[in-house]
Amino acid sequence: MSDILQSSIAYLKGVGPARAKVLEQEVGIKVCQDLLHFFPHRYIDKTRYYKIAELQQSSAEVQIVGKITGIRKIGQHRASRLVATFVDDTGKMELVWFKGIKWLSESLQLHTPYVIYGKPKYFKGFQIAHPEMELLEAHKSSMQHLMQPVYPSTEKLQAKNITHKTISKMVQTLFLTQGLQLLETLSEEIIEHLSLIPKGDALLNLHFPKSQELLAKSTYRMKFEELFYIQLQLVRKNVINKQKIKGYAFEQVGEHFTTFYNEHIPFELTGAQKRVIKEIRTDVKNPVQMNRLLQGDVGSGKTMVALMTMLLAIDNGYQATLMAPTAILAKQHYEGISQLLEGMPIRVSLLMGSTKAKARREIHADLENGQIHILIGTHALLEDKVKFNNLGLAIIDEQHRFGVAQRAKLWRKNELPPHILVMTATPIPRTLAMSVYGDLDVSVIDELPPGRKPVKTVHKFDSQRLNVFHSIRQEIEKGRQVYIVYPLIQESEAMDYKDLMDGYESISRDFPKPKYQISIVHGQMKPEDKDYEMERFVNGETQIMVATTVIEVGVNVPNASVMIIESAERFGLSQLHQLRGRVGRGAEQSFCILMSGVKLSEDSKTRLDTMVKTNDGFEIAEVDLRLRGPGDIMGTQQSGVLNLKIADIVKDNQILQVARAWAQRILKEDPDLQLPKHRMINYAYQQLVQHKNIWNYIS
Repeated sequence: MSDILQSSIAYLKGVGPARAKVLEQEVGIKVCQDLLHFFPHRYIDKTRYYKIAELQQSSAEVQIVGKITGIRKIGQHRASRLVATFVDDTGKMELVWFKGIKWLSESLQLHTPYVIYGKPKYFKGFQIAHPEMELLEAHKSSMQHLMQPVYPSTEKLQAKNITHKTISKMVQTLFLTQGLQLLETLSEEIIEHLSLIPKGDALLNLHFPKSQELLAKSTYRMKFEELFYIQLQLVRKNVINKQKIKGYAFEQVGEHFTTFYNEHIPFELTGAQKRVIKEIRTDVKNPVQMNRLLQGDVGSGKTMVALMTMLLAIDNGYQATLMAPTAILAKQHYEGISQLLEGMPIRVSLLMGSTKAKARREIHADLENGQIHILIGTHALLEDKVKFNNLGLAIIDEQHRFGVAQRAKLWRKNELPPHILVMTATPIPRTLAMSVYGDLDVSVIDELPPGRKPVKTVHKFDSQRLNVFHSIRQEIEKGRQVYIVYPLIQESEAMDYKDLMDGYESISRDFPKPKYQISIVHGQMKPEDKDYEMERFVNGETQIMVATTVIEVGVNVPNASVMIIESAERFGLSQLHQLRGRVGRGAEQSFCILMSGVKLSEDSKTRLDTMVKTNDGFEIAEVDLRLRGPGDIMGTQQSGVLNLKIADIVKDNQILQVARAWAQRILKEDPDLQLPKHRMINYAYQQLVQHKNIWNYIS
């Protein structure tokens, strides 16, 4: 890489220390290479001329050649405006000015060819307010009729007078700098195969495009390169893990697994569950650490797969652990797994923050001497005092709620790292999985257990509340239970949303005691009060649970058949999907009712329509990714990997797949990138790892 590219931006002509400081703080431009990769986010296209007849109501800025045939002043004093009639050979339109009227009325030339530029608006015909204007003669001799870059900006940049024109000038200076070398960063094989333009040309044309066609080719080239290097790091990490990270080999399928499979499974496994168990068995047979992500919708039977993987560990003389993000979920796993293993000589224990000191000491001792086979718990499992006799398998549920450092603590509980299975009921769109968990192998459970009926989802407006209450009464009379979920705990003055306490009071009026019993749960209650209310609902002592989203993950009440989500327009798609997953766990038909006001934004409409239309978590996740973008979905812990300069993993899904396929192909042939034909790739790769290490962001 040229030395110039690694030198401070402050040394570039026309920048200086003060500007350099603002550029680094505001947009992360520290060295000249950063400036080169600070791409325009749009272009003012002055390569094309439009005819008036071609204008559309949604037209962006346009450039038109024509003549002014008449000028008139309308209105008095401050309310006055100047209107010119502008014509070409296909039609006429108006040009309007609210300022500089006197000067303009004297200087505009009638019946003389002009080139005008601006954004047309439609009001009883097209008009452009305050257009840029140039006489055709002068325009022909100027260089302005090209595509002009517009760079992202911030208030502080504007305050320091660093406009997109200033940045464009800086980039121009950089390109004209003596000794600037733009080395090729891809192999000839890739460039030829994909007909990519050279890197130097691509960068030049992204900043100063000569045509739309060259801009498109340059954009594709740089998007491919950016995604290719991310995939190269992820795929390589996976390959290295498999070569270097030794693990325990679970060679035999023993008595516990077989007995459980033949005598204890309460239902026939689905084809998807069998397939995933087979994939896991293939992994754990080898003395290499398994790193697998298990995705499956709410209720698809991930816990059963997890349990059978634990039995494989126990059959081979190892212990297993399962870590959940909340006490409620950990307790539920503990109860569910203990019930399934009833009558088998396997000891399961539960360790949480609230576990009493005496019980905790017993668990620590029995874990260390190997008497506990399966330990289930929350973050409490990560404490240094928790020592295993020989941990062979760690399972992490709803893994996106744990930071990377927390998960790494589990790895260190042993001489060799345990096999890792991370589970999530939040389906991750394929594009995102490839970019964020590209170093993990992915298994998907894509079918529900037999007998499960899909939840019926409907959208109702607040005005239809009486009908909804009538439906609730009918369900309760059949012996079923109902969730009613609110987005807020206290009234927000700015937003006219029903808050939880209001809702609780009105529901209490419509469903009076003693005929109806209601539980209430929200985040500001003490944990013991919350657990008490939850228990009452789980045991069927209350028919209605009024709650905030604390019930989003993991509460399993097969008898609950109705989920009502108040102010549903305020929830994100994945939250709505998780909440809906709380019902439909029994054999009866279940319902999810989305309540909202009448005024809905386009995004809210899309979310509610998507929920009504499909129960498929992956389809919902794709829509969610489109609406929110990757950073929001991953949360801050993983979004670092997605600070992309030019590519967009949602829109550029196909480029991403091509990039991943090339990364896999190259590493399969040349794992250490030592072949002469991969010299440039290896060089660029080393630079990237040295200057911008994304490894620590990755699972």
